[in-house]
Amino acid sequence: MPADRALVARLRAALAQAGDPERAAGQQVYMKSTLPFHGLTAPELRRMVDPILREGAPSDRETWEATVRELWDGATHREQWYAALALARHRSARAWQEPGTLPLYRHLVVTGAWWDVVDEIASRLVGPILTAYPDVVTPLMSDWAVDDDLWVRRVAILSQLRRRGGTDTDLLEECVVANLEGSRFGHEFFIRKALGWALREYARTDPAWVLALVDRQEAALSGLTRREATKHLHRT
Repeated sequence: MPADRALVARLRAALAQAGDPERAAGQQVYMKSTLPFHGLTAPELRRMVDPILREGAPSDRETWEATVRELWDGATHREQWYAALALARHRSARAWQEPGTLPLYRHLVVTGAWWDVVDEIASRLVGPILTAYPDVVTPLMSDWAVDDDLWVRRVAILSQLRRRGGTDTDLLEECVVANLEGSRFGHEFFIRKALGWALREYARTDPAWVLALVDRQEAALSGLTRREATKHLHRT
């Protein structure tokens, strides 16, 4: 099934018309992006994209996935990636948020390879599928936690950010231990930061568990991870 190219063209035209070239230059520098920006703020982008998707989001899975890929793979500006993610998580696609969609999201992660898109995919796309299908997806997140791609590992680490009391602590600890100092990407900022972020978020639910893990792994935790994990905690 081909992509909905009329929808793709409409989104791209709307984004291009609404841009601010001066802001775009600063955004590209800040994001260290090879793709240029049109220069939209996040609220402006939502105001442009949401009505278009409300009126014309694909009604079948094959067209939806092909359209997400077309927007993403053919992007000339970074906002087109953001529009692809808006389409991926659109309410019309709720029925397709299941394990069979994870290869699409992995493709977006590997080709996007930067925190702004990867973190949204982790928390708003992969995470809900993990929550809904834990028996199937938990083993996959274990595999992703030791993947050859740094950004796939980051997704596994951040996949439970929104689970709170439903967090699988075995999986969280597994993701942490697999990416400590001395592991393949344990020296990388985006891994060390992700570990701290994941632990800090879970500390809102179970601070004692996080402190115990930090104590157990203290020798192998980077300073950045430890500081992030315990940022709002107080030892007694």
